Amino acid sequence: MEEVKLPELSEGIDSGDVLEILVSEGDVITSGQDIVEMETDKATVPVPSSVAGKVVEILVKPGDTVPIGGPLLKVEAGATAAPAADPPAAEPAAEKPAAESQPAAEAPAAKEEPKPEPPAPQAAAPEPPAPAAPATPAAPAPAAPAPASAPVATTVSQSGTIPAGPAIRRFAREVGVDLSTVTGSGDGGRITRDDVLAVVRHASQAARSGNSAPAAAASSGGVATPATPGLPGDAAEDDFGPVRVERMSKIRKTIAAQMHVSWSSVPRVTNFDDADITDLERLRGSSKEDYAAQGIKLTTMPFLIKAVATALRHHPAINAVLDTENEQVVYKDYVNVGIAVDTDRGLVVPVMRNTDKSGIPDIARGLAEMAAKVRGGQFGVNDLRGGTFTISNLGAIGGQYSTPIVNVPEVAILLVGRSRKLPVVMPDDTIQPRLMMPLSLSYDHRLVDGGTAARFLNDVISYLEAPSRLLLAL
Repeated sequence: MEEVKLPELSEGIDSGDVLEILVSEGDVITSGQDIVEMETDKATVPVPSSVAGKVVEILVKPGDTVPIGGPLLKVEAGATAAPAADPPAAEPAAEKPAAESQPAAEAPAAKEEPKPEPPAPQAAAPEPPAPAAPATPAAPAPAAPAPASAPVATTVSQSGTIPAGPAIRRFAREVGVDLSTVTGSGDGGRITRDDVLAVVRHASQAARSGNSAPAAAASSGGVATPATPGLPGDAAEDDFGPVRVERMSKIRKTIAAQMHVSWSSVPRVTNFDDADITDLERLRGSSKEDYAAQGIKLTTMPFLIKAVATALRHHPAINAVLDTENEQVVYKDYVNVGIAVDTDRGLVVPVMRNTDKSGIPDIARGLAEMAAKVRGGQFGVNDLRGGTFTISNLGAIGGQYSTPIVNVPEVAILLVGRSRKLPVVMPDDTIQPRLMMPLSLSYDHRLVDGGTAARFLNDVISYLEAPSRLLLAL
């Protein structure tokens, strides 16, 4: 008997939360097979088994926090033939209760248990009464829940393996949907995101249609009544209406702790300004087809990242860390820009490394790869480490200015809003429509002074307004 323990997940990670157990007791697993899915600070990682054999006991359950080195499973090594013997043993076991249930229907024959065994054909004789058994399903009691589940339009899969990828499994957990009750519409019956959303919509509609009856019952006793079990999370009602309670994920707890540290320890100041990106947009428009031919979607973000990275080299105070414990400032000689991404799981900040040494094509290609990782939930903890400055793109969602929270231990963060055309007075006093990009720079005033921040933001704007400089800044 061997214990499978939680291995080292990444540097600095001392524990993880169990999201999903991918095996069952009695399963025969191979070495390297994924057995559980763990959630760390900002990443979800599958954990493979270090041994092969039969799963004897599962030592954890979803929601448990397991330290590095903590036991996950007990495995009996070398038990590969066990599952083959199980199915035949299960069949006679199933036949016995079936035979017992039939004499049970005949009360007088129950005393003559040894006699019914030889006449096997008589065991088939009770089959005519079996049609009477439909009287049991005809009872209205089980038929009542049927209309509630009918709108959900799901079926329970008995295949043992749920055809869904890690991202879909994670999404289903977050919205409280049991994937074993979902019928997949993808290739080979694979479950898609739309399938999960359909279950949630149908459950919500069923809950709304059934809320009037529970509300009437609650009004008589004044006690909150639970909502339809198909709803995501634990649904109930408070004194004012329906509520839904969900357990805070490890990622959300990490974000909350990080934001609290930043808010309570960093005296933040925010500078607002605009960059005229009319010429930049013209350059991007003339080049996007060339990039598209290489499979790269050229947006404004690669230019902004390059402008920020280049400006950081000239303003080391903004590319630094304040070490208050040792009373020193650590200036970074490398430039790693983190891109804040809004995902279903929360805010994650994957990091692009050495962006000051990368050209626009490399940054554009890196952005595409990063987006694919984030969408598929395939990024690891190391993808989120080592940043020296953060950019948050609010313009992708909407909005112009904001006061972003500094991503400690960094000392500054730049938020870019949605670009829009504005009438601008030009140097020759003419008024022209120009495409303006709103910028909001928040910084830690303990290390970064207002003048330093203003000069850095002016440099970023100058690069954006003269994009040819970015193409030469390598």
